[in-house]
Amino acid sequence: MIRKYILFDLDGTLTDPMVGITKSVQYALKKFGIEVEDHKTLTAFIGPPLRDSFCDYYGFSKEQATMAIEYYREYYKPTGIFENELYEGIDQMLAQLKKHGYVIALATSKPEVFAEKILEYFNIKQYFDCIAGSDLAETRVKKDEVIRYALNELAVEKEAEVTMVGDRCYDVKGAYQCKIHSVAVTYGYGSVEELKAASPNVIVDSVEALKQYFLGIND
Repeated sequence: MIRKYILFDLDGTLTDPMVGITKSVQYALKKFGIEVEDHKTLTAFIGPPLRDSFCDYYGFSKEQATMAIEYYREYYKPTGIFENELYEGIDQMLAQLKKHGYVIALATSKPEVFAEKILEYFNIKQYFDCIAGSDLAETRVKKDEVIRYALNELAVEKEAEVTMVGDRCYDVKGAYQCKIHSVAVTYGYGSVEELKAASPNVIVDSVEALKQYFLGIND
């Protein structure tokens, strides 16, 4: 089966957002009187929806989590969004995939408006046929919801032609729920153990290996 559609997660898959996300969380927690000295200890927030993380890791109520997200965005929108790095080789990989005829989309739990700015900032937006993210009202946040949104925007008729690429178990599980292929990357923020437990179809350990996988699969 030729899989011509590739959906990419953003954080931990295309970019390394560690500084921006963890400092934004640190800022939000401080508003609640919670002092986290080392922002690098907050990397568990990279990947899952923010609301879930605030509730799971700090026992916030739904109302507190909503407020925390607002505080998070106070730091993230002007500053944290740009405390980010493109993984080496990503731009070259995307260019090669487009050259080989792939339809490329972004499928991220990050708000779509922020995701679009990040792609523009790193000058890779031109490679994407669709940018699918969550909405600021959080009616579309979980990965399966975002994937379904992307599939609809791309007018995909056969799920078997689609691959989801991500670095966390949420990406793999979202792909499974949407009946599409999944490729897990180990260079992001999900541990090998976490990814294996989610049972992706393929696991790769580098951007180069990811590129070679897609360039070889349809030859």
